[in-house]
Amino acid sequence: MSPAELAWRARDQALRLSWARRQVGQGQLAEISLPPGRREFTGGLDPAAAGQVPAAAREKLVAAAGLLLHGQWEVLGVDRADLIEPDWFLDPVSGRRAPADRYCFRVNHRSEQQTGNVKQVWELSRLQHVTLLAAAWFLTQDKVYAARAASHLRSWWQQNPFLSGVHWTSGIEIGLRLISLAWIRRLLDGWPDAADLFENNPLAVQQIRWHQQYLAAFPSRGSSANNHVIAEAAGQLVASCAFPWFRESGSWRRAAARLLEQELIRNTFPSGIGRELASDYQCFITELGLVAAVEAAAAGCPLSQTAWHRLAAMTDSSAALLDERLRPPRQGDGDEGRAFLLDAPTGNRWPSLLALGAEIFGRMSWWPQPPASAGSVLIGALLPAPVQVDGRPAHRPDRFPDAGLTMLRTAEGQHPELWCRCDGGPHGFLSIAAHAHADALSVEVRYGGVDILADPGTYCYHGEPDWRSYFRSTIAHNTAELAGRNQSADGGPFLWLRHAQSRELAVSDDGTMAAWQAEHDGYRSLTPPAGHRRLVRLNRAEYSLEIIDEIGAGHDVRLAFHLGPEVEAELDGPVAGLRWTGAAPGTAQLELPGQLRWSLHRGETSPILGWYSAGLGRREPAATLVGCGRSVAGQKYLTRLQLTRAGSQHRPASP
Repeated sequence: MSPAELAWRARDQALRLSWARRQVGQGQLAEISLPPGRREFTGGLDPAAAGQVPAAAREKLVAAAGLLLHGQWEVLGVDRADLIEPDWFLDPVSGRRAPADRYCFRVNHRSEQQTGNVKQVWELSRLQHVTLLAAAWFLTQDKVYAARAASHLRSWWQQNPFLSGVHWTSGIEIGLRLISLAWIRRLLDGWPDAADLFENNPLAVQQIRWHQQYLAAFPSRGSSANNHVIAEAAGQLVASCAFPWFRESGSWRRAAARLLEQELIRNTFPSGIGRELASDYQCFITELGLVAAVEAAAAGCPLSQTAWHRLAAMTDSSAALLDERLRPPRQGDGDEGRAFLLDAPTGNRWPSLLALGAEIFGRMSWWPQPPASAGSVLIGALLPAPVQVDGRPAHRPDRFPDAGLTMLRTAEGQHPELWCRCDGGPHGFLSIAAHAHADALSVEVRYGGVDILADPGTYCYHGEPDWRSYFRSTIAHNTAELAGRNQSADGGPFLWLRHAQSRELAVSDDGTMAAWQAEHDGYRSLTPPAGHRRLVRLNRAEYSLEIIDEIGAGHDVRLAFHLGPEVEAELDGPVAGLRWTGAAPGTAQLELPGQLRWSLHRGETSPILGWYSAGLGRREPAATLVGCGRSVAGQKYLTRLQLTRAGSQHRPASP
């Protein structure tokens, strides 16, 4: 950390100690009264917007809300059936209950012994499931949904007074909760009891004020100011626009708008790609930025054109990354975080993001065409007018040189699509690169939307350190490991001490053959120093992909190729036959470098190898091919993937 960061962290710690006297305990809630001043909610939606929600989205939303009425909900891969009256402090995985009464800054939320899996505990208290209940009321006018939403809100407010317990330990959680509260109030606006639940309710008003006071006092900064600070700024901006009830509301709004604009630029490349180089977080911060920007515009306090321009770039680059099934890359960490929930939950939020982008900016001709969602319609209904942004790409971009991200793929309209993501960019964002993986020069390959060479994902953040380390490691990605080491030095579950630096060397495309070449310096500290250079060539006519690796010095080498969970492999020497069934069945042949000894692994735990995670809290066995040997300086290792198409024949690989 820099001296400046150390100084403000010391100041922050002192402030936390002094705020202990401001903690509100359960026994003090009866003393809370409405602060002076007039409060009314003026940010409702036109009821006609309910009729514009597509029937399919409406049916799915109402079905999900119906499950909630029966207490059923999935939280990060865990099915829960206890949510009629939620235990806001329970980790359903470990069975532990996080502290509810302790002063929040004396709770170590990173300690599983204290809190259990804190992600499981926090997720429910984002109150996004309550937003879904409110949306069900807005669409159906069935008071049962509004009543359950009100019950959950009153329960949360009563059990979580200011600065008491685990739910006041993290600013990102507070920012996201404010977005939920604003939208719950908006969606319930026509419900007769809405005002008594919110603006006429002393505890509700104080909770909204407490949340904003916290964010103003304890912002994320320095090496931890990644997507967290965007969520905090977005939450503060949304709340101060939707609930302008306090003497500080104007100053909170102006400060939050400045911070959000600053951090959107700081956290993204000019191309719109997120600097964390973690695909899931690009979707997350784009959602946050769009939701907050629409709220500010609706309140008559629009963000600058510079901010809108960057948000458009973030949306357009998101559209350019998707495969033919509208699935995004799986680069870096992902925890399924979302800015809001106005649709039935789905494992892939990117189509809804594009639907929202189309409502705000208009859809570019090269974009995929996802259907409108409930969220896109309802948020779009809040926007005073579509936003005009100049300079958007007229054709789908496949290269983002500022981020070191290149897509090699078959031509638009050529199906099935052969899609390949190549990673030649920075290790991650800021000094700790919290959400990066040691995946320099890795590739991710899909055919017809099926993971062939797969990025294994994330699986967990807290509580299982061996699994956290594996899913971030070099051997867990489709790249080369030297001397048994990660390319970048791991210093903890959200800390990298040394960052491998990658750079793209050449990118070319003649219409038939697209090629990408890059190198990284992550093994320069070895003795002797070594480098890794990789060339990837995609042949559109032959539906083949060649990967040529070159290691710069003699070391033990392991070259790994991870297959998607749908793909079965049969290894015969240096050749693997691949096949997969399902909606888009197929076969392929993977010809591997003959200089290495190849083995097939699946679902192993000693050591961990051969796993795929579809989302946080979920993992399943998947085939992994590992080639071991000793590198020789200047030697090239050729891997060739040939997809089988009707009438096609395999041909031998050639450098």
